[in-house]
Parts: sequence; C-alpha cells; structure tokens
Amino acid sequence: MAPVTLAPSPITPTVDFDRDGVQHGFLRLPYSRDDSAWGSVMIPLTVVRNGCGPTALLTGANHGDEYEGAVALFDLAQTLTADRVAGRVIIVPAMNYPAFQAGTRTSPIDKGNLNRSFPGRPDGTVTQKIADYFARELLPLADLVMDIHSGGRTLDFVPFAAAHILPDKDQEARCFAAVAAFAAPFSMRMLEIDAVGMYDTTAEELGKTFVTTELGGGGTGRAETIAIAKRGVRNVLRHAGILADGQAADGQPVEASRWLDMPSGDCFRFAEDSGLIEACVDLGQPVRAGDLLARIHPIGRTGLAPAEYRAALDGILAARHFPGLVKAGDCIAVVGTVES
Repeated sequence: MAPVTLAPSPITPTVDFDRDGVQHGFLRLPYSRDDSAWGSVMIPLTVVRNGCGPTALLTGANHGDEYEGAVALFDLAQTLTADRVAGRVIIVPAMNYPAFQAGTRTSPIDKGNLNRSFPGRPDGTVTQKIADYFARELLPLADLVMDIHSGGRTLDFVPFAAAHILPDKDQEARCFAAVAAFAAPFSMRMLEIDAVGMYDTTAEELGKTFVTTELGGGGTGRAETIAIAKRGVRNVLRHAGILADGQAADGQPVEASRWLDMPSGDCFRFAEDSGLIEACVDLGQPVRAGDLLARIHPIGRTGLAPAEYRAALDGILAARHFPGLVKAGDCIAVVGTVES
C-alpha cells in the first residue's frame, strides 16, 4: 500500500524563520465565512533569531481561556531583542487564536479542542489545520518546546511546570532538567488521563525537549502566576543556552521547587453526582488517603445528604474543580504525591 501524501498546509507565515533580527507577523490561515468571503484567521507570532544555535518554540493559549502563557509571551515578544539571543525563539502567544479571542477552551468556529486535534489535517477544520501546521512545519524547527497551560475556567491548579515519563530516558532526563530550570513553586511528573491527539505527545514523538505547565486557573491570570510564567520562560531559555543575558528574570530569588508525582489514576476524583460542590481542602494543603476532599450537595430539593468524595492516596491537593456547580463526570480533585 502506497504511503499517504498530505497536501501542503494552507497556512502562510508572514515572517522568514531563517532571517536574523526580530520579526513580528502572522500565521495566515484562509477562512471563508459569511462576513468575509476571502477572510483569514491571523495568528500573531514573533521570531527572534541571532545566528546559529538551538531553537525554542514557545506557545500559549493552546486552550483559549488560559491566560498566563499569553500574557508572558506577548510580553516576551515585545521585549526580547536579538542581541540577547543565541539561536532562535519562535513565540506564538495565542496558539488557538479563535478560541483565545472568544475566551473559550475550544474554537468557536468548529468546537475543536486544539490540544486533542494533533497531528491535524491540512484539509480538515480550522483547528485541524492549525494542528497540522504546528506538527509538520513548526515542531521540526524546534529543539525545545514549551506550551504554557493553566486551568482555564473550570479548573484551578497549584502552579507547576511538568513533563512526562517517556520511553527514551535520555529525552526524559532533558525534559525534567528543563522543568527544574523553569523553577515553578511545584514541579510535576505528569500523568495524562486523555492523551490522544495532544500537542505534547506529538512533540515528544519527534524527540523534542518538551515542557508544559499548569499555572492557576479560574479563567483569569493572577499577578503571582503571571510572574511565575514570565520568570520561568526566561529561566528555560537560559537553561537551553538561547538567552544569554545571565540575569535573573525579575531580579527576585527563586525558592526551590517541590517535586510532585501522579503515579496512577488514583490521583483523580471524578464526580458521580451533579450538584453544588463544597470544597473541604484548599489547594496545596496536605491530605491523607481517606481524607474528605469535597461534598456534592443535591440542588433539586432540600433535606438530602451530600455525596462525599475522599482521597485515595497521600499527598497534596494539586488541582480542583473551579465553578461552584458540577456535573457527573467532572474532575473535581487531583492529589499529587510529594517526592521525598
């Protein structure tokens, strides 16, 4: 059977990735719609290049309601100069730009979840076309890939940088060294419960050094978590030998990161009931197996006892459901084990 040959990507960059200096431009994706027959989705990007050296690909707003990455990367794109760089930095502050404009996790155009759409298709939906361009055009340029996430409107996390356990232990070691360099308050050996179609997996399968984060949530960015993102991006660029100013990102000392692990599916608690959630533990607090994490109160009538949800292992509360109302099937809590 002959191999399938994919069509070229319909996305056109307005920058030259091989030119030295600072370029601000777009990834232009044709999108014909009711209000613009020959319209386009214009995804902002910046390329900063200075001679030969490694390439970092930095992305935010893979989900459109996650803001720390977008703020940190719009700031970096505006402030980074070529004389501070050895190699190349490709900055895409709002990877899923339609979702980012709408303030939603998924695209308002096709309801596509970009981080479940890889490797994408050049002849697919708008979201699939964006995924395809990153998979076939941008990821092959990169040595280091950093995708900055937070909890969006429905989750809240203790702020951590993370990488995954990988079959290639040399690659895994590079990823966790970059996580350590990011120097978030927490560092996570992360377990995915829904890894099909992820950007992470696509980058890792190409052998890239990949770092992700979860920095707060609730559909906003706090001063604390935005500062962590800004500082962490520059820390990792220095670690990779790309940023050569030799100074701390914000002039502030960085405390040692606490390492967390997600050893199994027992870390996650999912709602089996719909109703009003009562948090019984705050983020970052220690828990022991059997401790009460949350109650879910029925809201259809009074006088009914709430359902109780307890921890299955020892650790800290690393993530929680953010809105006050939950539906059956929602993830309501994640416990991360603390590495000694």
